[in-house]
Amino acid sequence: MSVKKEILLRVGMVYFCFLLLGLAIIARVVYIQFVQGAEYKQKEKSISLKDITIDPNRGDILATDGRLLATSIPNYEIRMDMRAKGLLKEDFYQNLDSLALCLAKLLGDKPKSMYKQELAQAYREGKRFFLVKRRVDYIELKALKKFPLFRLGKNKSGMMAMQENQRFQPHVGLASRTIGYLNKGDAGNVVGIEGSFDNDLRGVKGVRLMQVLSGGVLMPISDDNEVEPKDGYDILTSIDVNIQDVAESALRKQLSVHNAHHGCAILMEVKTGDIKAITNLEKDEYGNYRELYNYAIGESTEPGSTFKLASLMAAFEDGYIQLTDTIDTENGTVTYYGKTIRDHDDKGLGKITVQQVFEHSSNVGVVKIIKKFYSGKERQFIDRLYGMKLNQKLNLDIKGEATPDIKYPGDKLWSGISLPMMSYGYEVKMAPIHILAFYNAIANNGKMVKPRFVKEVKYHEKTIKTIDTEVIESSICSRSTLKKARAMLEGVVERGTAKNLSGDAFKIAGKTGTAQIAKLKYGYKTSEGVTYQASFVGYFPADNPLYSCIVVVNSPSNSVYYGNVVAGPVFKEIADKVYSTSLDIQPMLDSDNELVDLPFSKTGLKKDLDYVFDKLDIDVDDSKAKSSWISTSKTEGKIKYNNRVIQKNLVPNVVDMGLSDAMFLLENAGLRVIVKGRGKVVSQSVSPGVKVKTGESITLDMSLG
Repeated sequence: MSVKKEILLRVGMVYFCFLLLGLAIIARVVYIQFVQGAEYKQKEKSISLKDITIDPNRGDILATDGRLLATSIPNYEIRMDMRAKGLLKEDFYQNLDSLALCLAKLLGDKPKSMYKQELAQAYREGKRFFLVKRRVDYIELKALKKFPLFRLGKNKSGMMAMQENQRFQPHVGLASRTIGYLNKGDAGNVVGIEGSFDNDLRGVKGVRLMQVLSGGVLMPISDDNEVEPKDGYDILTSIDVNIQDVAESALRKQLSVHNAHHGCAILMEVKTGDIKAITNLEKDEYGNYRELYNYAIGESTEPGSTFKLASLMAAFEDGYIQLTDTIDTENGTVTYYGKTIRDHDDKGLGKITVQQVFEHSSNVGVVKIIKKFYSGKERQFIDRLYGMKLNQKLNLDIKGEATPDIKYPGDKLWSGISLPMMSYGYEVKMAPIHILAFYNAIANNGKMVKPRFVKEVKYHEKTIKTIDTEVIESSICSRSTLKKARAMLEGVVERGTAKNLSGDAFKIAGKTGTAQIAKLKYGYKTSEGVTYQASFVGYFPADNPLYSCIVVVNSPSNSVYYGNVVAGPVFKEIADKVYSTSLDIQPMLDSDNELVDLPFSKTGLKKDLDYVFDKLDIDVDDSKAKSSWISTSKTEGKIKYNNRVIQKNLVPNVVDMGLSDAMFLLENAGLRVIVKGRGKVVSQSVSPGVKVKTGESITLDMSLG
């Protein structure tokens, strides 16, 4: 073979190899394009696109009258897509200066020059998701949309508003521990109503498709969501904002007066168990009282004298005592197994009735009764307490409820002094809400109901679920025992330790409590002295109970610690507020005693007076009233209208008018009005009927200086 042929053969083989390689590449491209193309496109899409969840609007928490207790307020994150298709270079630079000025004026966080520099740099770099401002409210967003460039719309300006919601309580601090708050930690939402009804409040999340930009920044593909979020349900509570405000104010005042560490107050509706007010205040490190912990349901302590009612009711049920039986309290001390129990009265009360034992809160009297009849029958006594449901949790709507602790004979910590100590409220532990539920049952003819915080679950004004009153025990005791218990509770306020709470308008029934607080292994007395807990629990009106209430003040430190002085005034202030604002509690007026005196009325517009007298159903004699403005006078059983003529360009007669009507007439006449006092006009410095001098001053003397 010649050299030439050999070279041509080798070149041909090389070309043939390249041809095969080219065909292989083409085949691979075709295979990828048409066989594996869909798979690679999906992979590319999954890398550049991402589904994110959209939080729904969290439901509102409402007071019993529909007022907001907690709501979600939208905030917005403002960003710009500097490569938006409609954002033209000339539009951007033409509006840049004025946009920077408007942003600086509205947001106030940067000067105009800095906004201008940052916007220009972001535009030059073609940033797709440039951050303008975080946490912009709705009012600011509306203003932003009217700014230069932004007013052109999203496509032509690149402006994007990303919504995020923040939880807000309009009545700052009011019942905040009961309302609860949102927690982003691992435990989730557990506090208050926010936690217990989280599943109802949070709604259903939506889905939105986002594009992943460089740096991991996400930008929405469109304004629409793939799956729309569903708003959460609203929770209608039993809380009355007005009463809640009074309860908190009264408690804070008493805590400050007595320099106490913390305290709580609860108001409950007797029949339904509705919690109308619940406040928990604790002194913080700066000496201010705030809602830091829900002591009303979460703190279990030895209740002291408020527990005496249960002890005596057990003895009534077993037929051991009557109200008129006498007990010798001697000199006010008694000792069991080396433990001396004392009355508050150092001299002792001597021989007194069971009724008086309770009214004067005699520790010795109660201990002697229980020790006499239940020594050797301790289980019978404890079973009576258990039968009144004092050892059971209430399973409240909100989390954090303490567990009552009433030990049983044979338990590890039971001792020879357990029975006498328990009889007057020691060696037992209960939260304020448990004590209140027991006393509420006395007010409710023996029926114990579960305290109710939430009445309805609603969705856009439509009721989804109604939470009915739950009966824990239809009758905690016999009718005769109930009658004796109520007589004792009324006696405490009429003649006993809470005489300072009695009043003429309505009767209160209740019990004072003053208990020493144990300091774990150190006992009741430490080097710092004895710490006390003062309480008062009861119901009103005593003859027709509608509301029950408990007030507990922990660690008052100004040498005053008795329940009637420390906790009682808070109870009384709450009760007075409820009574004064609840017409259904007020006694009906005697229909035979007719009101003979007609009401006073100021001079004014006839149509306004017509409306008022019509609503009051008062007879009017308007036969001679021809003018728009009238004065009034009283005749027998009627109000008589008299003409009050107002003439143009003449100073009007405004005597006997209210200030608003007088100002209207005088200023419309061109006069400058100077007012002295308040009430109705009794004199005017410029006589009526003289010609008006525009701009002249006229002084009005009012009835109340």
